Order: sequence, then structure tokens, then C-alpha cells
Amino acid sequence: MSKNLKRYIGLPVIIVVILVVRFAGCEPEAEVRFQSGWHMSPDRRWVGPNFWANRLQDWAVINRRLVCLESRPMRTVHVLTRRLGATGGDFEISAQFGKVRLPSQDTTVSSAGILLGAGANLDYRAAALIHHSHGPSGGLYAGVDTRGFLFLRDFEQEDLTIASSDEALPSTENVALILKASGNGEQYALDLVAFTPGESPDSVSLTVSDVAADRLVGNLALVSHAQSENGARFWFASWQMDGNKLEAFNSRMLGPVIGSQYTLSRGTLKLTAQFMPLGEMDGKLAELQVSEGSDWNTVATTEVVEPSFTATFRVEGWDATQEHRFRLAYRRAVGGASVQHYHYGTIKRDPVDKPEIVVAAFTGNHNVARGVDGGQFPWDWGVWFPHTDIVEHVGAHQPDFLFFSGDQVYEGASPTAADFEQPYEDYLYKWYLWYWAFGELTAETPSVSVPDDHDVFHGNIWGAGGKATPPGLSGAEAQDAGGYKLPPDWVNMVEQTMTSHLPDPFDPTPVEQGIGVYYTDILYGGVSFAVVEDRKFKSAPKSLLPAGDIWNGWPRNRRFDAKTQADAPGAQLLGERQLEFLEHWANDWSDGAWMKVLLSQTLFANVATIPDTALNGSVIPSLPVLPMGEYVEGDRKVSDMDSNGWPQTGRNNALRAMRKGFAVHLSGDQHLASTVQYGVDEWGDAGFALCVPSVANFWPRRWFPPTPGENRDPNAPRYTGDFEDGFGNKITVHAVSNPHQYGKEPAQLHDRAPGYGIAKFDRNTRTASLAAWPRWADPIAGDSPYAGWPVTFQQQDNYGRTPTGYLPRFEISGVENPVVQVVDESLGEIVYTLRITGNSFTPMVFGEGPFTVNVGSGAPDSWRVHPGLEPTSEVSGETVTVSFP
Repeated sequence: MSKNLKRYIGLPVIIVVILVVRFAGCEPEAEVRFQSGWHMSPDRRWVGPNFWANRLQDWAVINRRLVCLESRPMRTVHVLTRRLGATGGDFEISAQFGKVRLPSQDTTVSSAGILLGAGANLDYRAAALIHHSHGPSGGLYAGVDTRGFLFLRDFEQEDLTIASSDEALPSTENVALILKASGNGEQYALDLVAFTPGESPDSVSLTVSDVAADRLVGNLALVSHAQSENGARFWFASWQMDGNKLEAFNSRMLGPVIGSQYTLSRGTLKLTAQFMPLGEMDGKLAELQVSEGSDWNTVATTEVVEPSFTATFRVEGWDATQEHRFRLAYRRAVGGASVQHYHYGTIKRDPVDKPEIVVAAFTGNHNVARGVDGGQFPWDWGVWFPHTDIVEHVGAHQPDFLFFSGDQVYEGASPTAADFEQPYEDYLYKWYLWYWAFGELTAETPSVSVPDDHDVFHGNIWGAGGKATPPGLSGAEAQDAGGYKLPPDWVNMVEQTMTSHLPDPFDPTPVEQGIGVYYTDILYGGVSFAVVEDRKFKSAPKSLLPAGDIWNGWPRNRRFDAKTQADAPGAQLLGERQLEFLEHWANDWSDGAWMKVLLSQTLFANVATIPDTALNGSVIPSLPVLPMGEYVEGDRKVSDMDSNGWPQTGRNNALRAMRKGFAVHLSGDQHLASTVQYGVDEWGDAGFALCVPSVANFWPRRWFPPTPGENRDPNAPRYTGDFEDGFGNKITVHAVSNPHQYGKEPAQLHDRAPGYGIAKFDRNTRTASLAAWPRWADPIAGDSPYAGWPVTFQQQDNYGRTPTGYLPRFEISGVENPVVQVVDESLGEIVYTLRITGNSFTPMVFGEGPFTVNVGSGAPDSWRVHPGLEPTSEVSGETVTVSFP
């Protein structure tokens, strides 16, 4: 190795010039040759568009170097745009690095170097998560330890050193490492040299022959490996690679914008761009540009805000009749200059004339089978993340609208355990993974994403109006006390990342601690969506129900009867503010709305059973999964107050408000997919609901009630039909996707019944069709949803009360599909409002009246008022004619 080459590695600024000269006109090699470029980066947590850092909080660019900030095992930074291919060829990789900690502080043997061939059989995004602990597809680790010895280790097997040098460098304060690989297609020889950059450097070398070629396929990463919390951590000044075994994928650059979400409602566009963490020297302005022919016109400019690193655009008067290609334009600082970056997507036209509106719904986005940083089985996540099967299968349905009902992020072991000391960066690290998986969908389709308990780093949450959890509590004790464990500005950051693209809130007044709200409505394609916040206003049950001996929402006192004792006076579910909103929304059919759909975190019922011997749901992950067709005996219906089956009065008030608009309900959270029809006073007197399956499922709830459901089809499963849940709520169960041995691999994923939901709404027939789909099912290939689906029903079935009487038939002319509203004059309240199909409607009523019927187009000033109408017990021949010019 010449002195010139050794000096070349130690001077990264000069390297740029050399690369330009050396490889000018050499296109194939210029495509694969790579230089890290941190010497031109300002200080920031985001380490650059070519890289993925594990974890976000563990790395930063500081003083033109990549620096590991944490003394933890196997901190990695993967290069995204280069990969070792499966074809033959040679390659050369070099890196310059050194210790951050002083030798006296390092009481164990730490190391730094390069990870080779990580995640050979994984999607590059899944492979980029490899760090911390050994496992299948872990790769080979070549580096230098703090004693100065060169080594090659097998990262698939714990503590297995393949080879190490006989000699050691005298210092690891500044090390240059060069690795050359040459092979014959089946076997490779690796030549490693490490030295101290300078005029007369010391050096050590190591040669390893007979390395199997398949071990040199996959991702490449830099490693800072500390054996303990006192172990050394490392900086990296330069990382270079070249060779014909390398493959280039420049399209895999990530950031500064990692994704976007948008909504379009009543001519107003709201769009949020999610940025990687920018530095103080980076620009803060982002532009929203729209394609017009060959030109791009800027339609809005806004600032990137911290700590969410989001930029939210609001554009009124949007032309919703046309589809628009958009891009987000942003300039980032590079070496005293700036580089222009773009993120692209499509704002679809408002499908106001589309005969069928399709909604895809998701919940429970687990990214790995088990977590790292203390978890088990770390590398079997290739079939879990980045969920390409679900993304492809959902795309086959061509959805018009996306709904992510919560748990987009899991605080524990998905992929890493929660970091409550650095929750801001830890949340963003996990949230970026969600965008990495689903961002191609959200950039092209309007979407709603709402945070649930795990998104705010809770196992369960009863928000109690936004209060702070009392200090000094942890675990279930903290959750049972109600409120939020983490600071309000952190909670607002989470909501900013997920909900700032929603239309403006119905009432923006913050709750306690200044925590914001986002409940709102969206009109798209004529479907009127209401977005509510199940958790934020909900009371905590423990202090309200002392007789129940509540633990994590479960009554431990077996003598406590949740059906008769749990409905505590004053307990809130949605709270008065959101009930007022729902009343308003149910009665607002303006601007052509023809269907109502409520979007919330979870179901207004408790569709779950556990063994009768169990006290609470902690047994659920360990319960055996039965073969297909077998039924679990000995279960009991549960009363889990994390579900929206509690409190019963709050639940019933929400259902009464919803059914005034004949609303369908879409939700998630429960991990068990189900379609039910709610009952308030009698079975089936309220709306239908689809609770969607988890994307991936750690908590496989099940529904095996001990007695068969009443009034079910004789050929239907015994878990369907009319039931009371554990709180005494009336539900008619139409379909459930219980965990079973489905015969799909990996069984750990598929036997827990993962997937997504599809809801279809037909404009002409006013039917709704709900279905839960397995993630393995391919719609294009003709695969089907889970057994029992789809469940199809008429819009008017969502108000299934038995009428006590009928008003005269209304014959209406001059308005196509008019809106009819029925008001009970004796109660002074609206009974229901509906945009009918056709021009004839006989109103059903409940009570003695008299009643007023308002008829109009849906606009507030269009009503024709018909008061004082008395009902008859049967449909009469009386007709009221209403004419509009």
C-alpha cells in the first residue's frame, strides 16, 4: 500500500476532486463508485439522503464527521444507494474512523468497521434495520477493536470470530481501514489493511480466504460497537466504495422529505410534508409546486416546524375537477452551497361522479416479528417490514381514500424498545419507518392517519381530557390514572406528524396542558367522513370503579359485574364537544354528500373472549392457535375498558348521534377483524361497523363466545348472531377473523390473521360493502377476503330501529336526490337526516310527535318546512308534494 493512497484516505475533501478527474467519462464505474460526503454536511441528526441510521438518536453529523452518540452494541449506518449484488465481481471499500471516548473510559473491548452482506434475502429497507444483535442474514463484520486488532466476525452467530490479526495498531484514535474482495464466483478472498493515516503510518493486515460468495450479497453499513454503556463509540470521516460487484440504486435516496399526506375537502387542499431532522444551517422554507404542462408553478410556501419537522400547506380554491401532479421543493445545505430536492405525488380529482368510492383501512403497523435492542429473533422481519405485500394488494383495489386508524408506531420492540430519555428522536425514527412502507400510497391518495395509544408511547390510554399522568407512576399504574405520560409538546408533535393535513378542526380549542385537537369532517367523492378522537376525552376507569379493582382497564374482582356496575355516572367516551360535533355532522348533507362514514380508533363494542380462568388479557399472546375449523371451548366474554364498549352510556350516546346520519363506522385497534351491527335499545337498531385486522399482529384477540349467537343463519358459525358483549352492549356479529392455522408461512405472522380492510360505497344503490382481507390474499389473482366477508347492506339499515309510525309519503320534484330531515317537535330534536335516492320517501318515526319534515338540496337555506305532521301506525296513502323551481 503506497503512502499516497494512505494519505488519500485521510483527506476526504481532496477525494472529491480526485474522483471527478479519475472517473470522468467512465460511466459504468462512475455509477457505482461512492463517497460519503459528510465533510460537506452541516451539523444535524439526519446523516444524509444516502443513508439509514440505527437509531436516529444514535447518530449525527458533527464538525463534518459522522459521529455515534450512544455506547450501545452494533450501532449501524446503512448505505441505501449501494449494495453488494449476487453476481460475481470484485470490490473495494475504505473508511476512516476513530474513537470518541478516551481509552481510560473504555473498560471493555469495543470496535468499529464495516458490515458486509447484511440482509441478502430481504428488501433493502428491511435489511437497513439490521443492528444490535446477531441473527440470520446478519452479514459479516470487518473492523478494528479498541486493542488495535483487525478482525472478521460472523454477525449471524454470537461472538464468532472468523479471523483476527496477530498484530495490533498502537492506537485507534484515527484509523484507516481498506477492504478488498476478489473471487471466482463461488469463493472470495478478503484482504484487510488498517493503518494510522500519516507520513509513516503503522499498519496491520489480515487475509481471509474461502469466504462463500453468498455471504457477500446484501447491504453495507458502518458499525460503532460498544460492549457496554462505558464502551467506546466512534466517529467516521470518510466512507468510499467501488467495484463491479457493487450495484447502484440512486432512486433509493431518502430525504430530506420522506413522505407526504393530504386531504381534499370542499375545495381546500391540506398537505403535510414530513422532513428528516434538519440542522440549524439547513433551510426552513418548502414549496408546493404543481405541474402545468412542462412547467412547475409554486402555489404555496411554508416553513418546516420543529420538533415534528413537518411543513403543512393549506390551499383554498383548489381546482378539484382535475388531477394534479405535485412536487415538494426544498433546498438543503451542502458544502457551503445548496442542493435542490423534490418529492413527487398526485392530488387526485374529487371523484364526485364516481359510482363507487373505495376506502382502504389499516391498523396495528408492527414492523418486526420481535424487536432488537433487547428483543429476540431480530432478523425474521423481512416478511413483516416494509409490508410490500399489503401495499401491492391494497393497490389492486384502487382505493379512493386511505384510513390509518392508529398504532402506526409501536413504542416497544417495533423495531426497537422505547427510548423515554430521547422520545422525540425515538418517535421520529419509528414514524419514518411507517412512511418508508406506506408513503407511496399516501403520496398518491388522500388519507387520514390518527394516533392511538401506542403512537403516544402508551400500552393503553385514557386521555381524560388531556391531563398529565400523575408523576412517579409507571406501567399500568400510570395508564390507569389517566392522561398522558409524556410532555404536551411531545404529544402535539405526534399529532402534528399524523393529523396536520386534516381539514381544520371543528372546534380548535386545546384540551388540558395545551394539547391540540383534530376532530373534523372531510367531504370527498360525496362521502362525508367524520374523524373523532376516541382516546383523548375518555375517562380513566380505575378511580371511577373502585369495586372493580381495575388493572390496565381490566376488572380483577371476579364478583364485579361489568354489565350492571361498570357504567359509572359521568364517565366520558367522546366527551360533550365531540358529541356536539357528531350531531352537527350527522345533519349536514351539504355540497352533495350522500354517505356518512365515521372514522375512529376503535370499535364501540368489546368483541373478545379469553379463557374463563384468566383474569385479564395478558394471556392473549401465549394462547394456542387452533387448526382451521376448530372452536375454542371454555372462553368467556371480556370487559376490557380499553375498548369503546365502555363506558356504556358514552358508547350509546355516540351511536345515537351516528345513526341520525345513517353512518357506517370504520375502526381498528382491536387486532381482531370483525363486522358487527350495533344495538342500543334493541339488536340492530344502529349502524354497521368494520374493525379492520392489524397489518401485523402481536396481540391476537379472539372471539369464541361460550354460547352460540341468537338469530343467526343456521349455516353461519356459532360465533355470529346476536350477543351481548362483556359490558351488556347489544351487537350482531356478522363476521370475525379469528386466529387459526391458516397454512401460510411464516405462521408466526399469518396465523394471527393480519391484513387490512376494504369498504365500498355505491352511489347509485346506496349500499355499503365491508370486508377484511388477509395480507397474503392477492385480489388480482382472484383470492378472497376472510371467511364471512364481504358483508353488504343498505344505507338505511344503519338506522334499524323499529318504527312506531309513518308520516305521509313525500313526492319531490325539481331537486335530484333531495335531503329529507325529520324533527320530533315534542322533543325539539332532529330524529335523522338523509339524502334519499330518487324523489319519493316515506319517513319512519319513533314516537307520537308531532313531527316536522324539512326537504331541500342540502344547503342550509334550501329547506322547505312541513310542520305539525302526525304519524300513522301503518303506511298511509297520504302524499305531500314538494316542488322546487
